Amino acid sequence: MNEITRMFFSGRPEFPGQSKRSSDSPQVVLEAWKAQLSSGPAHAAKAVRGDFAVALQTESGQTFLAVDRFGIQSLCYRVDGKQIHFAARADDLARDAEAIDPQAIFDYLYFHCIPSPRTVFKNVLRVPPGHYVWFDQGQLTVAPYWTPEFQPQEGLGFASARDEFRGLLKQAVSSQLCEGKPACFLSGGTDSSTVAGMIREATGQRPSTYSIGFEADGYDEMAYARIAAKHFDAEHHEIYFTPDELVANIPKVACFYDQPFGNSSALPAYYCAQRAKQDGVIKLLAGDGGDELFGGNSRYAKQRVFSWWQSVPGPIRRGLLEPLCMSDFAARTPLLKKAHSYVEQARVPMPGRLQMYNLLLRLGIHDMLCPDFLQQVDVDAPAHHQQSVWDMNAQASELNATLAFDWRYTLGESDLPKVRETSKLASIEVGFPMLDTALLDFSLKLPDDFKLRGLKLRWFFKEALRGFLPDEILSKKKQGFGLPFGVWMTQKPALKSLAEDSLRTLARRGIVKPEFIEQLLSVRLREHPGYYGEQVWILMMLEQWLRAKAPTYAAGNGRAV
Repeated sequence: MNEITRMFFSGRPEFPGQSKRSSDSPQVVLEAWKAQLSSGPAHAAKAVRGDFAVALQTESGQTFLAVDRFGIQSLCYRVDGKQIHFAARADDLARDAEAIDPQAIFDYLYFHCIPSPRTVFKNVLRVPPGHYVWFDQGQLTVAPYWTPEFQPQEGLGFASARDEFRGLLKQAVSSQLCEGKPACFLSGGTDSSTVAGMIREATGQRPSTYSIGFEADGYDEMAYARIAAKHFDAEHHEIYFTPDELVANIPKVACFYDQPFGNSSALPAYYCAQRAKQDGVIKLLAGDGGDELFGGNSRYAKQRVFSWWQSVPGPIRRGLLEPLCMSDFAARTPLLKKAHSYVEQARVPMPGRLQMYNLLLRLGIHDMLCPDFLQQVDVDAPAHHQQSVWDMNAQASELNATLAFDWRYTLGESDLPKVRETSKLASIEVGFPMLDTALLDFSLKLPDDFKLRGLKLRWFFKEALRGFLPDEILSKKKQGFGLPFGVWMTQKPALKSLAEDSLRTLARRGIVKPEFIEQLLSVRLREHPGYYGEQVWILMMLEQWLRAKAPTYAAGNGRAV
């Protein structure tokens, strides 16, 4: 291959033939990538495991870009004629007066993030998870180098699978540790507790654990974090996040991202990472990924219930049950309302069914957004994006297709950027052992009923760790680092003032109708703070980002100047 003139590396790639992830000099990593590229860009990316982002540009003008299977690392690019530019962040490629993409703003309101390849800036794109980019003489190719190949091994023995799984977990955690005290986030859930326990098992040292708590009913699960910390003899740190600290940190976190980002757990994650950094921790391990690989989200069981509808004989469904359950009478009758709701959702094919409770759709696109703004966007684009991702795994079972769907949206576009960027803001490294490539490969061979047995979530994962994890952790409901924003906003004047000022300023930009904003703040938020607080958060974080990065943006001209 020709000499490299420009390059970018991040992450910890595993090259074929290496016994461990590469932590060598850039020159060693460069030579390894060049060796892989000799077989072509798609092969080069697929052959490398672990987490990585890579960009290489040759003297002859060819450019290769790729990111890992889950998008743990980030890489963006912009094409100008016969030149391509690349950087880890979208805003590093946005030129002065770079146009803001209205479609990206709409996508943000729909997804609460902006899914790749689009970014908030026109003409700046992000490499999607599991994709490569090849740019040669002005010709651009963007394609997946990897899609999941689910190969369930029916009749897989539990005992042997359990032993293999525990060994892989231990190795995955061990490989992510670095010099300094071993440490991890600890929500008190199954995944973070497993990481804490495996740190202890792999190193023989006490893990340093960091947990966030909230003084709000229904949001604080510190009790479970304490159970896990005690069980594994952790050096446990409890951080109680207050509304005043939230007010102080919202602008900082919002503008640190390279585009609008609405995952409200970002603030608790940042506060944990900041505290760990103050304690001298170099790297934190996170438990993200266990639910999505091994069937732990409640929606997997919910969608299985809806799938049963298709097993009802067609003539009975169409001739009797649908006319009865979908009637206006059923919708108005208390005893039949649940049947109406069930049939209404069960009739919608995947993945559209997953969006039945989408906040933007339920609130009403045309009730919420300004007509001039809507003229600039395709309101069906998010659904087309989701359908294309779903179709990549359409041959898998519905459960596995849903898992792969979540790998892209829940992990790649939301949870991983949440932890990655807030850890960067706190100047601390982060690792995701649950997304280890060997663990991923192991999950691909598990039968469906190992992931979801009847309606029991992540059956194999929990049974394999029974006796290792405390029983209270195995039986608890999933919660995570959920933020009681809506509840606090109705109680704390400073937080209410920040949110209201943000939303009313946003209304003047011509994106969201002012009357919708007023109804949201004065009526709906009082009716259900937890539910409508999420919408307030999404809009507030959009405005906070625009203030910092595109202060004069208005939907009428679509440009930050």
